Amino acid sequence: MVYTGILKSEIEEYLKTKGDFMQIDYLTKLLKENLPLDVCKYVNTKLAEIYERKSMFAYAAVVYNNLAIISIAFSEKIRHHLKETELFIRAGAFEKADRAMRKAMAEANTIEKEDIYFTVKDIYKKISEEYEQQLKRNHAAKIYEKLLGMKMLDSERQRIKEKLIRLYEKLGKFREAKRLEEKK
Repeated sequence: MVYTGILKSEIEEYLKTKGDFMQIDYLTKLLKENLPLDVCKYVNTKLAEIYERKSMFAYAAVVYNNLAIISIAFSEKIRHHLKETELFIRAGAFEKADRAMRKAMAEANTIEKEDIYFTVKDIYKKISEEYEQQLKRNHAAKIYEKLLGMKMLDSERQRIKEKLIRLYEKLGKFREAKRLEEKK
């Protein structure tokens, strides 16, 4: 099938009648066709939304990377790479999140690079706090461990250490908690 003349409204109409996994299948098949740029962006965006809604964060991150590749404006590329970073963090793939952050920084100027770093740090904090509230303590602890390796103020680092010690104690990781207390 050649979809060069397909409209966004036609895609939207088709998606209304289908379940999430049928939508994923349809959108994935559409992406294999030769689509105009605006339709391709629309299909990728819809696909990323569905993946995110289904908590398939790693897949959604890959789609955001594809969106960044086909984007023309640098600000759009940066925005998509930052979203990719957030989703890889949610998926627990910190190495891939770091790679996505570096891609965003490669598209940025000197001032924006610092903003990107602090934005990513804030994303780590936000997600770890969400995990704490959801009682996903092990996930939160892994993110706090990652945060300790990032550059930050000493007072901020101390707060993260205290949270991490508290989480270690709740998880029964008393050796790790003691080791971290000794580093204070």
